[in-house]
Order: sequence, then C-alpha cells, then structure tokens
Amino acid sequence: MEPLPSHVFPATSKADWLAQVRKELKDEFADESLRWTIDPVAPDNGLTVDAYYTADDLTGLPLATIQEAQHQTNRVGWLNAPEYHITDPASQSVTLRDALTRGADALLLSLPEDVSQTDGNLARLLHGIKLSDTPVYFRLSGSPVPFLNSLRPMAPYQLKGGLLATASVEEIVEATRLTADSPQFRTISIGSHDFHNAGASAVQELAFTLARLADQYKALLAAGLSLDQLAARTLLSVSVGTSYFVEIAKLRALRVLWLRQMATYADTGFPGPLLLAQTSTFYDAAVTPYTNLLRATTEAMAAVIGGCNVLTVHPYDTVLKAPGEFSERIARNVSILLKEESYLDRVADPAAGSYYIETLTHQLAGQAWSLFGQVQAMGGFQTAMETGFVQAEIDRAYQAKVEAVRGGKVLVGVTKFRFDDDTTAEAAAPPAGLPRSTGLPDRRLAAEFEQPYQ
Repeated sequence: MEPLPSHVFPATSKADWLAQVRKELKDEFADESLRWTIDPVAPDNGLTVDAYYTADDLTGLPLATIQEAQHQTNRVGWLNAPEYHITDPASQSVTLRDALTRGADALLLSLPEDVSQTDGNLARLLHGIKLSDTPVYFRLSGSPVPFLNSLRPMAPYQLKGGLLATASVEEIVEATRLTADSPQFRTISIGSHDFHNAGASAVQELAFTLARLADQYKALLAAGLSLDQLAARTLLSVSVGTSYFVEIAKLRALRVLWLRQMATYADTGFPGPLLLAQTSTFYDAAVTPYTNLLRATTEAMAAVIGGCNVLTVHPYDTVLKAPGEFSERIARNVSILLKEESYLDRVADPAAGSYYIETLTHQLAGQAWSLFGQVQAMGGFQTAMETGFVQAEIDRAYQAKVEAVRGGKVLVGVTKFRFDDDTTAEAAAPPAGLPRSTGLPDRRLAAEFEQPYQ
C-alpha cells in the first residue's frame, strides 16, 4: 500500500493545535484550562502538565544528558527480588530456595539482629544458596561489620547483592574494605522510603534523597574512600508510587541528578548507581485489599520503564499481616509477567523519546535540584532535619494529598468501588523492615479513609 500524499494530511505543529483549540472553544485562553498541576507543593509551584505534547516540546531539553544518564549501568532487564522478613531461618531457607526456582532472580532479606549476628542462624538461612551466583540484598537492623564477618566464611569471594543498613561512616568504610574482592556487592545504600512513606512529593523525595547522599559522600570521602569506590558501591533504594508517568520520570530524573552531583566532584565518567525499586506501601489499602494488586502492577511497570535494576513487588496483603504463600507468589509473578508477556526487559530505555516523559523528567530534575540547593544552603541534609525543614515540607505535601482525596480524588477500593467484610476491616499493621533513622512518620494515605461505612 503506497503512502498517502503529504498534502492529504499536512504536518501540523503544537502551535497549530493550540490555535485550533482556541478557535473551537471560542476562547483565546482555552488551552490554559486544559493544563493541570501535579506535585503542587514543589518549590516552583508544582509541575504543570499540558494536555498535548509534540516534538516541539523537546526543543531546548538536554536530551543527550537525560538519556546518557539512563545508560550508566546495565539497563536491559532487571532482577526480580522478592522481600522476606526473616523470623525462622531454618524453615524460611526452604522458602527462599523455592522462590529462586519459581522466578526470583535475587532476594531481599530483612534480618533481625539475632539472625544477622549469629553464624548458625545465618548458615541455616542461606543453606543451598550460592552467593557468588545469586544476588542477595540484606536489610540489617544491626552493624554490617559483624554480619559480614559471619557471612564471609559462607562465601569467601565474589559476593553479589548488597547491604541496606543504617550504619556509621566507619562501618561503611570497613564493610567496603571487607568486600573489596566483590565488586558487585554494594555497601553504600541510600533510601527514599522514609520520605515516601511520610507523604513526600516526587520532587521532595528526589531532593531529600540527593541531599542525604551528598552528606554521606562528603563523610565517606573524608574517611578515605575514593570517588570510584563511591560510584561503584552505591545502591539507591526507592519506593515507587501509583502516579504512573510521574514515577517513571522520577526514576529517570534520579539518575540525571546523581550524574549531576557526581560532576560536582570530578568531570569524569562514572558507572551509575544500582537502582532498587520497591512498590509502595504508602498507597496500599487495608480495606478491599485485592485492589493493592492493581497498585502494585502499575508501580512495578513504572519502575521497570523508569529503569530500575532490581525490583521488589510487595504482596497485596503486606499492610494487613505477614504475607502467605499465595500473595507472595502473585507478587513474584507480577515481575515475571512484565518480562515474559510484556517483553519490557528487551529495551534499554523504553521511555526514551517520549515527548511527555522526557519533558516531565527534565521538570522533575530541575525542581528537585532547586530544592536540593535549598537544603545545601542550610548546611546539608542533617542540618535541614535538625531545623525541622524537611519534616515541615513533607507534612505539607502529605496534607495536600489528604485534601485531594477529601476533595474527590478517588482511592480505588477505599473511597470508591469498596467492599468491606470481616477480613478486610482489620486495622493495618505498619510494614516492617524499612530503615527509619530520621523519625519521620510512617503513613498510609488510605488510613484516614478506612473507617467502616455506616
């Protein structure tokens, strides 16, 4: 079939489209009413979203810089890493090995101190798992140094995975030294989960994560680690929420911001950080809990299109109770479906070239960098926390989210399409295992709207 002549469908610009909108609606400002604001508490009065994007919107964007940042680490595919909260090492060892035969590529293990610091418990838990082949990410409640001393006899070299621990500078330096022969084991971890679960906006989550990272890097450089060590050993652990396009852009913007921050130290190419994305518990509901499956699927898809290297999908009943075999299997299969049926692991940067997502990535990075600059001007993240600035900003964002729901924004299964029964009316338990060193509140947006219907 021959293509139609160009005169049948002439090319049109965005300006032509806007002119037609104004003509049809008989209002020279009609296009203004079609815009809306997301992240309304961002420092530059929120992110403005147009109703329509074209290639014209990419003019003037630093596309090469944005897209280069997405290729700093291996971006083709991701590791499916279910999370397990360890309470019984011997019996859960069987569960871990079973997961690895049923689609898991890696593991995220939240360890209490009696497991992480006890050789026998650790050996029972990891029995049959070859740590030089299977990446394992350990979320620790205690010091990483005794843990690594217990771990090394089980895997004397080439560990894969990393540590998610709240540790002192000295402990991080020592952990990096102890794993010098394991370049694929990350010892410097920075998380956004406490910001996210307190209700932060996407801009705040990016800016405060970057500020926390800047404090950490400054201290580690002063303690003797090199820039190359920082770059190669950094793991960024990020929560991914339900705002699909915003979350895609958030992860892409995080890579841009990390690269921009590294450029302040040296004008040299560095391998990018490992990005571990976890589906959000902030947006989960305790009522009509199966709707959390929809949220987790949206969040997981946003995470992989946004470029995560490792993906943890939380079971739909995480905020209700300890997940069971069924909910764990369904969560693990979300990631498998995105690979085996959607083929999202076949493309290095699926969002590249999208008029909307590229624009949104640039906006998020710009506003987050501006807020990050405010924090740095105060003396850094720790000072901003001590003065209450971070807490006040996040509280403002959380209240804006609550007011949006009160104003009619739908929470599926909570404020609309809701089904209450004896099993879903239980009060939600807070998720365990996430580091909460800042003392920020651990919230769920749905909690204020889950009272039983009268």
